[in-house]
Amino acid sequence: MRLVWDDVPVFLAVARAGSLSGAASALSLGIATVSRRVERLEARLGRPLFLRHHSGYRLTEDGAALIERAEEMEAAAKALASGAAEGPEVSGTVRLATAENLATALILPAVPRLRRAYPRLTLEIVTDISTVNLHRRDADIALRMVKPERGHVSLQRVGTLGYGLYAAPAYLKARQSGQAVDLDRDDMIAWAEGYGHLPPAQWIERALRGRAPAVITTSLAAQVTGCVAGLGLAVLPHLLARSRDLICVDADLGIDQSIWLVTQSDLASSRRVQTVAEFLREVVTENQAALRGSDRF
Repeated sequence: MRLVWDDVPVFLAVARAGSLSGAASALSLGIATVSRRVERLEARLGRPLFLRHHSGYRLTEDGAALIERAEEMEAAAKALASGAAEGPEVSGTVRLATAENLATALILPAVPRLRRAYPRLTLEIVTDISTVNLHRRDADIALRMVKPERGHVSLQRVGTLGYGLYAAPAYLKARQSGQAVDLDRDDMIAWAEGYGHLPPAQWIERALRGRAPAVITTSLAAQVTGCVAGLGLAVLPHLLARSRDLICVDADLGIDQSIWLVTQSDLASSRRVQTVAEFLREVVTENQAALRGSDRF
């Protein structure tokens, strides 16, 4: 059977909030209504979409498989509503929190297109996202790799940021001809202790197995520069490494990250926020091959 549109926002709200009460609050509906619509959707599909635990609702495998399709329907509905809306020209300032690498390599090169379409719209980009909290209204919208687990926000998975193990041509040339990369011997560029939560830092730490790295840095820009200088192997986003003539020696590290578009729920109806959200979705979609690194291999 086909999906009932009214059930799709409820399904997404429960998936995002992890509970009926959280979804009910986000949608301004009663808990009983939310429960009934989830059960109706499951009945129409003939399969359970959530595992019910005392701690909340968790997606089943079938539920997780439905997320992307449901989010596409949600995005289409928002785009239709935005296009049908009449009103003054989109204007004002939207504050975007995102990672430095996404800002410099992905978003900023596309901003001229946004400016041509909406000359009275100003995009303020904040890249020090470690200090930005959407719940405190430090930003209106965010594009980030960490999925928020709480707060009154709307979120959508819009893409994937892929990583690879990279080296400079000069570094590889200086090694013995034909010798394969050896994680027990090759020099590596590591992250400082305060950055140990980052997936690339954790991968390098595991690969070193107690060996000392060639150099330790505290920024992604320094990682790229050190790799280009031939200091050793570095785990880098394909998006950045692809523009620096670096060679990927391993494209399957198992640490690729989802890219999440996060919006203040009470700003979801704002035309300027909707405009920036749609712009970000388009930019990520258009550059998905580069983000994943599939345009290189």
